[in-house]
Amino acid sequence: MKWKKYTIETTTQAEDFISSMLADLGIEGVQIEDNIPLSAADKESMYIDILPKLPPDEGIAYISFFLEAEQEQEELLLQVRRELENLRAFVEIGAAEITEGETQDQDWINNWKQYFKAFTIEDILIKPTWEELLPGENYRHIIEIDPGTSFGTGKHETTQLCIRQLCKYLKPQDRVLDVGCGSGILSLVSLKLGAGHVTGTDIDPLCITASTDNMRVNGLPEEQADFYHGNLIDDIRLKEQVGADYDLVTANILADIIIPLTPVIPAFLKKGGIYVTSGIIDFKEEAVKQAVTEAGFEILEVCRQGEWVSITARI
Repeated sequence: MKWKKYTIETTTQAEDFISSMLADLGIEGVQIEDNIPLSAADKESMYIDILPKLPPDEGIAYISFFLEAEQEQEELLLQVRRELENLRAFVEIGAAEITEGETQDQDWINNWKQYFKAFTIEDILIKPTWEELLPGENYRHIIEIDPGTSFGTGKHETTQLCIRQLCKYLKPQDRVLDVGCGSGILSLVSLKLGAGHVTGTDIDPLCITASTDNMRVNGLPEEQADFYHGNLIDDIRLKEQVGADYDLVTANILADIIIPLTPVIPAFLKKGGIYVTSGIIDFKEEAVKQAVTEAGFEILEVCRQGEWVSITARI
């Protein structure tokens, strides 16, 4: 089978942001090329006698991903370009030009299925739609996500951090607002955990479709969720649609979006309501903490997984 290889020329500073963005678009297993020198820990973990000599690190990185050559991918590529421009406002992404090549693999589809396996967070199983449950497997909740067609599978550290906080703080019949809902994974988890109703918002209209589709795949009633397209920071009409008096708000977005978003969140929460944020790269932690406290929140917890941070607060 032939595959098209798309390579984004960017900066080493933007590697994590772009990789995370591609994963949210259902594109995982990216290839990253840069000249960042290996750390001492990296060298110790490698079974190589003589390490290659790299050219000087000029801060340039190349991130490649692969799509089926036989299928029309213009819509997805348009979305990648749109999200790159959105990132440009928050991080230096360089030229961000996408070049196209072609490669071939005998069975990429099955290789991908071997790569994405079911996994658990707490006692919740998140599985691809094609994978069957084994006899005797018992989980409190099961959520099905197809990473080939949705925007976020739950496997990224930022989403896992949010899910753990939902398990801890969400109460039966809570009303939940999911800002930047993507695939709807946090909305699905909230409903499975007993939320009475969820409202999701996203600046990408395709995410609204994906969230609605995933509700149907997981057998959840349509009347338990509303999904709206728009930017909650400055869209007055969207704010009216969303309403107020939520018990819990979750925002799994980039730190540079959480910072301007946070001051508007208290208007949507009940007194004592919980605000769960994630998508915060570690070096942005203090800036987000400051935004949270300045908005009148009391920080309850700061959780970390890898280089990512989640902040949970109460108004």
